[in-house]
Amino acid sequence: MFEFLALITNKHYWKFHSIIIKLILKSYGISVGKGFYCEGVPLLKLRGKAENIQIGDYVSFLGNVDLRNRENGKIIIGNHVAIDGNVRLVAANDTILSIGEHTGIGAFTVFNCGVDVLIGKNCLISGQCYFQSSEHGIRNNGQLIAHQPHTYGTIQIGDDVWIAANVTIAKNVILEDGCVVGAKSFLRNTTFSKNSIIAGIPAKTIKMRI
Repeated sequence: MFEFLALITNKHYWKFHSIIIKLILKSYGISVGKGFYCEGVPLLKLRGKAENIQIGDYVSFLGNVDLRNRENGKIIIGNHVAIDGNVRLVAANDTILSIGEHTGIGAFTVFNCGVDVLIGKNCLISGQCYFQSSEHGIRNNGQLIAHQPHTYGTIQIGDDVWIAANVTIAKNVILEDGCVVGAKSFLRNTTFSKNSIIAGIPAKTIKMRI
């Protein structure tokens, strides 16, 4: 229905829609800055404090965006961030999920954060990427995996990083400024230096940007 109204009004409907969505989000206690734009309906699964979700100025939700927090998890979206449809942002425990200003995130990307995931400024994150800063424990083969303690490791993405489609980034990864990650790569327990071009399963540096 929303899409039909946008179609017949040459997308002008979304401006009115965005005002309504902003008011609803603020009624929950979520901080929303000026210039908020939304072409969908945010999906809220808040088992933590609503005020731990902060949306900066001129943020765009270009479809339905799934916002979830538990315990003291915080989601901080910087100014001028654009998030495509069906993106999921999850922050649990005492995690900070931070997305720096002017970063764009493609459709169906998931941030599943058990500890901090910090995304820099001016990053390009393509669709269907997966960020996972926790893992199920597997050390005790006499116990169900689902019942074993998780292990954790932060993910830090610098400024001006391009992550191509279908990339998985697991715990303990640092991408310094200017890195490029090729499609379908898998990154875990590695630091990549500034301006690295990275690809593979497991990912490795294949060359440097000139």
